[in-house]
Amino acid sequence: MDLLAEYRRATMYFEMGDPSGAARLLEPIIEAEPSNSSVRQLLARAYFQSAQLNRAEEQLRELVARDPSDHYAHHVLGRTLERLNRPADALRHLRIAAAMHSTNADYAEALRRVESRVGNGH
Repeated sequence: MDLLAEYRRATMYFEMGDPSGAARLLEPIIEAEPSNSSVRQLLARAYFQSAQLNRAEEQLRELVARDPSDHYAHHVLGRTLERLNRPADALRHLRIAAAMHSTNADYAEALRRVESRVGNGH
C-alpha cells in the first residue's frame, strides 16, 4: 500500500465532506505508522466530524500523551469531551489550549461555553 497516496485520498475525502470515508482510509495507515501524528490528527478529526466521539477521544488522548504541547489536540479533545456531555473533563483541555494559544477566538469561545456549563452545574 502506498501510504502517502492513501493519506492524500483520505484528505480529499475529508475535505469533500466524507469524514467516515476518510477514517476508513486512515485506519490502516495508523496501524502501519502508529507514531505518525499528522495521520492520527486527521483520523481524530474524521472521527469527530462523523460523531464517532469515543474513537476521536482515543486518538486525541494519544496525541496529547505524545505531545502535551499540542494545543490543537487539547482543543479538539476538549470539544470531543464537550460533545460527549463531559464538560468538567473538557474544561481542563480547553483551558490548556486557550492558555497556549490565547489569540485563537475559537479556543476562547469553546472555553467560555464550557466554563458557563460547568459553572451552572450542567
